[in-house]
Amino acid sequence: MTLTTATARHGIDRRQFMQIGGVGLAAAALPFNVLAQDKVKLTVWSWLPDLQLQIDMFTAANPGIEVELVNAGQGGAQYAALRAGLQAGEGLPDVVQMEFQMLESFRQVNALADIGTTANAFRAEFTDSTWSQVSDGDAVYAMPQDSGPLAMLYRKDVLDQYGIAPPTTWDEFATAARALHAANPDVYITNGTFNDGGWTTGLLWQAGWKPVTRNGDTVTIRINDEIAQKFADLWQPLITEGVVEAKPAFTTEWYTALDTGRYATWITAGWGPVFLTSFAKTSAGQWRASDLPQWAGTAFTAGNWGGSTLAAMTTSVHPAEAAQLATFLAVNPAATELYTTKQFLFPTRKALLESTAWANQPFEFYGGQPVNQVFAKAAAAVPNFEWSPFQDFVYQAMADELGVWANGSGTMMEAFDRIQAAVVQFATDQGFTVA
Repeated sequence: MTLTTATARHGIDRRQFMQIGGVGLAAAALPFNVLAQDKVKLTVWSWLPDLQLQIDMFTAANPGIEVELVNAGQGGAQYAALRAGLQAGEGLPDVVQMEFQMLESFRQVNALADIGTTANAFRAEFTDSTWSQVSDGDAVYAMPQDSGPLAMLYRKDVLDQYGIAPPTTWDEFATAARALHAANPDVYITNGTFNDGGWTTGLLWQAGWKPVTRNGDTVTIRINDEIAQKFADLWQPLITEGVVEAKPAFTTEWYTALDTGRYATWITAGWGPVFLTSFAKTSAGQWRASDLPQWAGTAFTAGNWGGSTLAAMTTSVHPAEAAQLATFLAVNPAATELYTTKQFLFPTRKALLESTAWANQPFEFYGGQPVNQVFAKAAAAVPNFEWSPFQDFVYQAMADELGVWANGSGTMMEAFDRIQAAVVQFATDQGFTVA
């Protein structure tokens, strides 16, 4: 659900949202090792399966705190429920799972508590890119839970059949795309999921894209900049020539295309390797992982697609314990290791990313390759990125306009121009000054 849809449904815009009673409640934070003196009850909203396992670890270590786990919906459904609760001033959790790109949307209405007093002791445990997305100086508004650094999964059998090496640069990728499709018109180097704002943003992120920067209520919007032009110069010819497809992902057709070898690569995030094993049954053993192709003349860099955080809300009547719970679930060694072995999240803690047991784990599906090594390398090379305070609208505009372009209407840069205009108008309507 986009911000536009959510605000329309609940009858509020940004200016009204800022005036909601209780949203600005200050949240004090106490040291991590201070336990509740009286029995308190916290509520956590999360869509992560089996999170009760980690919560049980917390309550066992903190018998003075009870925790209720609630699944209020995944992604957009949960955010709509949060906005409704903020408007009503009731029914809100103490701790909430929130994707990185949504933090700014809720920060701007003072819904997320600053837990820096508790959290900053653990700053060095996380990758720079994930920590930068949850913090602002010494203020910390969430704890990183998982992320999605980008790399490439490829069909070794398909590329070997046509004598094509996994591309290491985007120039090589374009050459391979043309060579592969010329050799077999039924095979494509990849499917570009341009109707997914997160996927497209991840690739642009690698290229150095800074679409929205904010200074208070002033935002600078540079969506159709020179980075977007460089990106379009790569993908526009490949789509025009028909050597790359651009169909929606996560459909039956898309699953089948990956499994049967119609698509020789999947540019995906750190959660992708396990996800692929769930449906690509006939191609098991044929897949491998390699680095994301690089832009010429740049240092090794990756982008990111996906990932979540744990945030304490300012409306909690137990702010210290809420901060304690969010931090525990993000830093406790046993809890965070369980994320990788039970829920198969991609880790954000350096201790896990650098763990030989995790990094060197062979995967039979990938011919025995320890694919975690590839994505761990990517995680260390993701640059810092700033999300907009209306990122769900940006994503929706990208999905709409790039989806129209991918279906054969106009050029990619014309689509970026339309996205730029739509986001500038939306930001202005929401009360921001656009620089």
